[in-house]
Amino acid sequence: MDNNKYEKRKNVILWIVFLLLLASIGYAVYMFFQAPDGTAQHEGERVKSDYVLMILQCLFGAVVIFLPKKVEDHFEIRIPNMIEIVYFIFLYCAIFLGEVRNYYFRVPYWDMILHFFSAGMLGAIGFILIDFITGIKKLNLRLSPFFVSFFSFCFAITCGVIWEIYEFLADGILGTNMQKFITANGEVLVGREALGDTMEDIIVNTVGALLVVTIGYFYLRKIKKH
Repeated sequence: MDNNKYEKRKNVILWIVFLLLLASIGYAVYMFFQAPDGTAQHEGERVKSDYVLMILQCLFGAVVIFLPKKVEDHFEIRIPNMIEIVYFIFLYCAIFLGEVRNYYFRVPYWDMILHFFSAGMLGAIGFILIDFITGIKKLNLRLSPFFVSFFSFCFAITCGVIWEIYEFLADGILGTNMQKFITANGEVLVGREALGDTMEDIIVNTVGALLVVTIGYFYLRKIKKH
């Protein structure tokens, strides 16, 4: 009964977030033609590159929101409904609230909170992947709690680094500001300050992943003892 309840909630949240992303794409395309070129002249102003980023992020979110379902169907992995719900809420917070509603500039530390949250979620997904791999009878794998936790930690960190590469490439090719090297006032940062956002993201990813895998490690040790 509880599983069916969470299944229904999961599907409702999925479609709400998906429709919000589609609506945001239409809004961003319209605003793109109204926005000025160049960099923002005052705080809160959005230029064409901001709406390019919004369109890119919303398109990305509208595709990857169905990723858990594809993974479950293709690899026959059972992802807990609660993990999927958390994933959908993360996409809502990161893309709709972060990019469309501009929470990255309007809410202090919004970016850091999301990176910490996503790192923990990726760490949990790492444990799910190991559970799937060890369930393949042909491999006959028996892994220690430390190795499982270490793999999950490396998986979360790697995903975080790949995301930073994606931000760097998008900023260079499309002229966006994903790495926040341009302030809300239009000031272009240089030197160490320009690296601040990227390094903060990597550090927060590391801390978030380490926290989750540490909890997972002690949980697996407890199970192994019993």
